[in-house]
Amino acid sequence: MENNFELIVSIVNRGHSDNVVDGARDAGARGGTIFYGRGTSNNEKDSIMGISIEPEKEIILTLTEKADKAKIMTAICERNNMNDPGAGICFSLPVSQVRGIGAFKTSDKAE
Repeated sequence: MENNFELIVSIVNRGHSDNVVDGARDAGARGGTIFYGRGTSNNEKDSIMGISIEPEKEIILTLTEKADKAKIMTAICERNNMNDPGAGICFSLPVSQVRGIGAFKTSDKAE
């Protein structure tokens, strides 16, 4: 039986996760999980007055049904101007198995 889920991963600068979650919900997502990270690059670390700073990130995981993935990703990217350099990244991954989401069934959606 084919799995019907995809994981949307959005990585944005710290303080911008509300835009991701709001855009995803407006497009039909039921929620998400936010956690914090630190970005790295090939460039030397930025500094302010000789103090090294690390770019802080927020990572938002959104589990969704395959049929809703494209419209949710479009809403996230539009809401966060992800075509602008440095605004963030959004990508999806196939999910092979899911457990513990009994309330997240296709048949539960209002028609």
